[in-house]
Amino acid sequence: MRLSTQFNSSTKWLKHTLSAACISAGLLMVQAASATTVQIQTVLGNIEVNLFDKGTPETVKNFLAYVNANAYTNTIIHRSMPGFIVQGGGFKYTGELPIVAIPQIAKVVNEPVYSNLRGTIAMAKVDRDSNSATNQWFFNLSNDNAADLDKQNGGFTVFGQVIGGMEVVDSIAALNRFNMNTPFEAIPLRNYTTTDNINKVPVTGDHLVLIENIVVLNADPDTAASLNPTKNTLINKKDDGGGSMGLISLLMLGVLALGRKSLLNRK
Repeated sequence: MRLSTQFNSSTKWLKHTLSAACISAGLLMVQAASATTVQIQTVLGNIEVNLFDKGTPETVKNFLAYVNANAYTNTIIHRSMPGFIVQGGGFKYTGELPIVAIPQIAKVVNEPVYSNLRGTIAMAKVDRDSNSATNQWFFNLSNDNAADLDKQNGGFTVFGQVIGGMEVVDSIAALNRFNMNTPFEAIPLRNYTTTDNINKVPVTGDHLVLIENIVVLNADPDTAASLNPTKNTLINKKDDGGGSMGLISLLMLGVLALGRKSLLNRK
Protein backbone atom coordinates (compact mmCIF):
# COMPACT_ATOMS: atom_id res chain seq x y z
CA MET A 1 0.00 0.00 0.00
CA ARG A 2 1.51 3.33 -1.00
CA LEU A 3 0.77 6.66 0.65
CA SER A 4 1.83 9.33 -1.83
CA THR A 5 2.54 12.91 -0.72
CA GLN A 6 2.35 14.31 -4.24
CA PHE A 7 -0.30 16.80 -5.27
CA ASN A 8 -2.02 15.19 -8.24
CA SER A 9 -4.09 18.04 -9.61
CA SER A 10 -3.87 21.76 -10.31
CA THR A 11 -6.61 22.32 -7.74
CA LYS A 12 -4.47 20.82 -5.00
CA TRP A 13 -1.54 22.92 -6.18
CA LEU A 14 -3.65 26.07 -5.87
CA LYS A 15 -4.82 25.10 -2.39
CA HIS A 16 -1.21 24.44 -1.44
CA THR A 17 -0.15 27.91 -2.63
CA LEU A 18 -3.03 29.68 -0.89
CA SER A 19 -2.37 27.77 2.33
CA ALA A 20 1.27 28.84 2.30
CA ALA A 21 0.18 32.45 1.89
CA CYS A 22 -2.22 32.12 4.83
CA ILE A 23 0.48 30.67 7.04
CA SER A 24 2.88 33.45 6.09
CA ALA A 25 0.20 35.99 6.99
CA GLY A 26 -0.10 34.20 10.31
CA LEU A 27 3.43 35.29 11.15
CA LEU A 28 2.17 38.87 11.19
CA MET A 29 -0.54 37.91 13.68
CA VAL A 30 1.73 36.17 16.16
CA GLN A 31 2.58 39.32 18.09
CA ALA A 32 -1.12 39.74 18.92
CA ALA A 33 -1.55 36.07 19.80
CA SER A 34 1.70 35.42 21.63
CA ALA A 35 0.42 32.23 23.15
CA THR A 36 2.40 30.39 25.74
CA THR A 37 0.06 27.48 26.44
CA VAL A 38 -1.53 25.43 23.68
CA GLN A 39 -3.64 22.29 23.57
CA ILE A 40 -2.94 19.66 20.95
CA GLN A 41 -6.25 17.88 20.42
CA THR A 42 -5.81 14.33 19.16
CA VAL A 43 -8.23 11.46 18.62
CA LEU A 44 -6.60 9.74 21.61
CA GLY A 45 -6.86 12.71 23.96
CA ASN A 46 -5.50 16.19 24.57
CA ILE A 47 -1.90 17.22 25.17
CA GLU A 48 -1.24 20.54 26.89
CA VAL A 49 2.07 22.22 26.09
CA ASN A 50 3.72 25.27 27.66
CA LEU A 51 5.75 27.13 25.05
CA PHE A 52 9.03 28.87 25.85
CA ASP A 53 8.16 32.25 24.30
CA LYS A 54 11.08 34.04 25.91
CA GLY A 55 13.70 31.30 25.71
CA THR A 56 13.08 30.33 22.07
CA PRO A 57 11.12 33.28 20.64
CA GLU A 58 11.72 32.68 16.93
CA THR A 59 10.75 29.01 17.14
CA VAL A 60 7.59 29.79 19.10
CA LYS A 61 6.61 32.48 16.58
CA ASN A 62 7.14 29.97 13.79
CA PHE A 63 5.02 27.31 15.50
CA LEU A 64 2.24 29.80 16.28
CA ALA A 65 2.16 30.96 12.66
CA TYR A 66 1.08 27.43 11.69
CA VAL A 67 -1.35 27.28 14.63
CA ASN A 68 -2.93 30.64 13.77
CA ALA A 69 -3.39 29.55 10.15
CA ASN A 70 -5.05 26.27 11.27
CA ALA A 71 -2.34 24.45 9.35
CA TYR A 72 -2.19 21.64 11.91
CA THR A 73 -5.91 20.84 11.70
CA ASN A 74 -6.46 17.20 10.66
CA THR A 75 -2.74 16.50 10.46
CA ILE A 76 -1.31 13.18 11.54
CA ILE A 77 1.35 11.66 13.75
CA HIS A 78 3.46 10.12 11.01
CA ARG A 79 6.37 8.64 12.96
CA SER A 80 6.56 6.84 16.29
CA MET A 81 9.70 5.33 17.78
CA PRO A 82 9.10 3.83 21.27
CA GLY A 83 11.63 5.08 23.77
CA PHE A 84 12.66 7.80 21.36
CA ILE A 85 10.18 10.19 19.69
CA VAL A 86 6.63 10.75 18.45
CA GLN A 87 6.65 13.08 15.43
CA GLY A 88 4.02 15.11 13.61
CA GLY A 89 3.28 18.47 12.02
CA GLY A 90 4.11 17.68 8.41
CA PHE A 91 1.18 15.85 6.80
CA LYS A 92 -2.57 16.30 6.52
CA TYR A 93 -5.42 13.83 6.02
CA THR A 94 -8.09 15.35 3.77
CA GLY A 95 -10.66 12.60 4.24
CA GLU A 96 -9.15 10.30 1.65
CA LEU A 97 -5.78 9.08 0.49
CA PRO A 98 -3.24 10.22 -0.48
CA ILE A 99 -2.02 12.00 2.64
CA VAL A 100 -0.59 15.36 1.59
CA ALA A 101 2.30 17.45 2.85
CA ILE A 102 1.18 20.71 4.46
CA PRO A 103 2.71 23.92 3.02
CA GLN A 104 5.89 25.18 4.63
CA ILE A 105 6.87 28.76 5.33
CA ALA A 106 10.39 30.12 5.75
CA LYS A 107 12.90 28.15 7.77
CA VAL A 108 13.43 29.24 11.36
CA VAL A 109 16.77 29.93 13.00
CA ASN A 110 17.98 27.22 15.38
CA GLU A 111 17.66 28.01 19.11
CA PRO A 112 19.25 25.09 21.01
CA VAL A 113 18.80 26.60 24.47
CA TYR A 114 17.14 23.74 26.35
CA SER A 115 17.85 20.05 26.72
CA ASN A 116 15.88 17.35 24.87
CA LEU A 117 14.44 15.53 27.89
CA ARG A 118 11.30 13.44 28.26
CA GLY A 119 8.16 15.50 27.80
CA THR A 120 9.75 18.25 25.71
CA ILE A 121 8.64 19.22 22.22
CA ALA A 122 11.32 20.11 19.67
CA MET A 123 11.64 20.96 15.99
CA ALA A 124 12.63 18.36 13.41
CA LYS A 125 14.90 19.49 10.60
CA VAL A 126 16.86 18.49 7.53
CA ASP A 127 20.10 16.55 7.86
CA ARG A 128 23.24 18.71 7.99
CA ASP A 129 21.31 21.97 8.14
CA SER A 130 20.84 23.29 11.65
CA ASN A 131 18.63 26.19 10.55
CA SER A 132 16.19 24.16 8.46
CA ALA A 133 13.21 23.62 10.80
CA THR A 134 9.80 24.48 9.35
CA ASN A 135 6.57 22.75 10.40
CA GLN A 136 7.53 19.34 11.81
CA TRP A 137 8.07 18.74 15.51
CA PHE A 138 8.47 15.81 17.88
CA PHE A 139 7.81 14.82 21.48
CA ASN A 140 10.75 13.29 23.31
CA LEU A 141 9.98 10.04 25.15
CA SER A 142 13.15 9.57 27.22
CA ASN A 143 15.81 11.53 29.08
CA ASP A 144 18.40 9.20 27.54
CA ASN A 145 18.02 10.91 24.15
CA ALA A 146 19.51 14.21 25.31
CA ALA A 147 23.08 13.01 24.82
CA ASP A 148 22.47 12.82 21.07
CA LEU A 149 19.73 15.35 20.38
CA ASP A 150 21.35 18.19 22.32
CA LYS A 151 24.46 18.31 20.14
CA GLN A 152 23.82 16.76 16.75
CA ASN A 153 23.02 18.96 13.77
CA GLY A 154 23.53 22.07 15.87
CA GLY A 155 21.27 20.73 18.60
CA PHE A 156 17.51 20.23 18.26
CA THR A 157 15.50 23.24 19.41
CA VAL A 158 13.26 22.47 22.38
CA PHE A 159 10.52 25.11 22.35
CA GLY A 160 8.03 23.76 24.89
CA GLN A 161 7.20 21.26 27.58
CA VAL A 162 4.22 18.94 28.08
CA ILE A 163 2.40 19.95 31.27
CA GLY A 164 -0.62 17.70 30.80
CA GLY A 165 -1.43 14.63 28.73
CA MET A 166 1.94 12.92 28.54
CA GLU A 167 0.01 9.68 28.92
CA VAL A 168 -1.55 10.45 25.52
CA VAL A 169 1.91 10.72 23.98
CA ASP A 170 2.84 7.40 25.59
CA SER A 171 -0.34 5.78 24.25
CA ILE A 172 0.59 6.89 20.74
CA ALA A 173 4.06 5.42 21.19
CA ALA A 174 2.48 2.13 22.27
CA LEU A 175 0.52 1.68 19.01
CA ASN A 176 1.58 -0.76 16.30
CA ARG A 177 3.76 0.84 13.65
CA PHE A 178 3.84 0.07 9.95
CA ASN A 179 6.15 0.68 7.02
CA MET A 180 4.05 2.39 4.37
CA ASN A 181 6.78 3.93 2.24
CA THR A 182 8.72 7.16 2.67
CA PRO A 183 8.13 9.21 4.74
CA PHE A 184 5.78 6.83 6.57
CA GLU A 185 8.25 4.09 7.50
CA ALA A 186 7.13 4.05 11.14
CA ILE A 187 3.57 5.34 11.08
CA PRO A 188 1.43 4.45 14.13
CA LEU A 189 -2.04 3.14 13.33
CA ARG A 190 -5.09 2.53 15.54
CA ASN A 191 -7.23 -0.57 15.29
CA TYR A 192 -4.99 -1.94 12.56
CA THR A 193 -3.11 -5.22 12.79
CA THR A 194 -0.27 -6.95 11.02
CA THR A 195 -2.87 -9.23 9.44
CA ASP A 196 -4.74 -6.17 8.14
CA ASN A 197 -1.51 -4.93 6.64
CA ILE A 198 -0.74 -8.27 4.98
CA ASN A 199 -4.28 -8.39 3.57
CA LYS A 200 -3.91 -4.80 2.34
CA VAL A 201 -6.91 -3.54 4.29
CA PRO A 202 -7.30 0.12 3.25
CA VAL A 203 -6.10 2.68 5.77
CA THR A 204 -8.69 5.31 6.66
CA GLY A 205 -9.08 8.16 9.11
CA ASP A 206 -10.27 5.61 11.68
CA HIS A 207 -6.74 4.17 11.71
CA LEU A 208 -4.61 7.31 11.62
CA VAL A 209 -3.55 9.19 14.74
CA LEU A 210 -5.19 12.48 13.83
CA ILE A 211 -4.46 15.86 15.34
CA GLU A 212 -7.89 17.42 15.10
CA ASN A 213 -6.69 20.89 16.07
CA ILE A 214 -4.15 22.88 18.07
CA VAL A 215 -5.68 25.74 20.05
CA VAL A 216 -4.38 28.51 22.26
CA LEU A 217 -5.35 28.11 25.92
CA ASN A 218 -3.47 31.03 27.42
CA ALA A 219 -1.98 33.94 25.47
CA ASP A 220 0.10 35.24 28.38
CA PRO A 221 3.77 34.91 27.35
CA ASP A 222 4.76 34.63 31.02
CA THR A 223 2.93 31.39 31.81
CA ALA A 224 6.20 29.44 31.58
CA ALA A 225 7.72 31.48 34.40
CA SER A 226 7.03 28.70 36.91
CA LEU A 227 8.86 26.13 34.79
CA ASN A 228 12.58 25.48 35.10
CA PRO A 229 13.62 23.69 31.89
CA THR A 230 17.07 22.13 31.86
CA LYS A 231 19.61 24.03 29.79
CA ASN A 232 21.44 22.38 26.90
CA THR A 233 25.04 22.06 28.11
CA LEU A 234 26.21 19.79 25.28
CA ILE A 235 25.75 22.13 22.35
CA ASN A 236 29.37 23.29 22.31
CA LYS A 237 30.82 19.82 22.71
CA LYS A 238 32.22 17.90 19.76
CA ASP A 239 29.81 15.47 18.11
CA ASP A 240 31.64 12.16 18.48
CA GLY A 241 29.10 10.50 16.20
CA GLY A 242 30.70 12.14 13.18
CA GLY A 243 27.43 13.21 11.60
CA SER A 244 24.42 15.44 11.94
CA MET A 245 20.83 14.38 12.22
CA GLY A 246 17.62 15.37 10.50
CA LEU A 247 14.21 13.95 9.66
CA ILE A 248 15.68 10.71 8.32
CA SER A 249 18.53 10.32 10.80
CA LEU A 250 16.08 10.80 13.68
CA LEU A 251 14.67 7.47 12.58
CA MET A 252 18.09 5.85 12.47
CA LEU A 253 18.99 7.09 15.94
CA GLY A 254 15.84 5.44 17.27
CA VAL A 255 16.93 2.13 15.81
CA LEU A 256 20.40 2.41 17.30
CA ALA A 257 19.10 3.55 20.68
CA LEU A 258 16.97 0.43 20.98
CA GLY A 259 19.74 -2.00 20.17
CA ARG A 260 18.90 -2.33 16.47
CA LYS A 261 15.64 -4.12 17.29
CA SER A 262 12.95 -4.15 14.65
CA LEU A 263 10.58 -1.27 15.38
CA LEU A 264 8.27 -1.66 12.41
CA ASN A 265 5.56 -4.03 11.37
CA ARG A 266 6.47 -4.43 7.71
CA LYS A 267 4.33 -5.71 4.86
